[in-house]
Amino acid sequence: MPDRTFEVRPDGSTTEASAPLGRRYEVNGRRLLVHRSGDGGPSVVFLPGGGAVGLDYWNVRERAAELTTSVLYDRAGTGWSDPIELPRTSAEVTDELRELLRIAGVPAPYLLVGHSLGGLYARHYATRFPDEVAALLLLDPAHEDYLAHMPRELVDQWAAWDPDQALPDELPDELVRLYRGLFAAELADWPERIREPLVDRHVGPDWLRVGFRETSNVERLHDELRQAGPLPDVPLIVLTSTGVDAFKTAVSVGEDESLLRAEIDGKTRLYTKLAASVTRGEQRLVDGAGHVTMHWRRPDAVLTAIRDLLDRC
Repeated sequence: MPDRTFEVRPDGSTTEASAPLGRRYEVNGRRLLVHRSGDGGPSVVFLPGGGAVGLDYWNVRERAAELTTSVLYDRAGTGWSDPIELPRTSAEVTDELRELLRIAGVPAPYLLVGHSLGGLYARHYATRFPDEVAALLLLDPAHEDYLAHMPRELVDQWAAWDPDQALPDELPDELVRLYRGLFAAELADWPERIREPLVDRHVGPDWLRVGFRETSNVERLHDELRQAGPLPDVPLIVLTSTGVDAFKTAVSVGEDESLLRAEIDGKTRLYTKLAASVTRGEQRLVDGAGHVTMHWRRPDAVLTAIRDLLDRC
């Protein structure tokens, strides 16, 4: 039977929900959802992006579990884990993950797979606990120098963006239909028992707002990384998406196509430097997918990178 969980509505009341997969472990008084399978080590641990949850990586986790122990989880305040006030510091998030893995009986060292915001957390975990990290796989990772590699016009547009206006209390039906269609198309081949709960919650205002709240202290997160020091010299692969998917198009209405390409060029330069910061670092360009959809459309690229890193550990 799936785990019983309770979602908190904006008015403070609760409604029962069920996680399609996994069980919960109590960490610091909060229950965190974990789904684990496979055997062996180093264990592959997926760190979701902002607005994403562990089960969003179910397709690549299933295949990674054929190689070694593979772990998905929801950070506190996200997905099917217990709520918590957001945003949090990266130190709080990485401490929580470390304790969760200990309680769940997943021994170090780990191959951390971090996507977007999860990539920032993965880097911070590695700098704080270097003896516990065997390798890093970063998918379009959030980075403290990201804006410095972007054109000024794009940076100004992002600075003027107001999430409160972008996400009103009542979501327009056409917006819900748009995003439901995008998620349903990407997860069309997934089992219904996983796909339907994911799609339903991703298009709900609660999960959408969590994504905004979790990154609302982004400058503090960046400062933590700047102060953390260099990455340990472990095998590192950075996967860089070179496409513009429908999710990016939906939030970039009216943005000149040249700026979309400039962002891709800028992040490619940044990730080249990131990969070069360790002696066993490598950047790989991933065609046919965008930032949100890389692990959905190109699971082969993600799995190949995981397999290569396991061979280098």
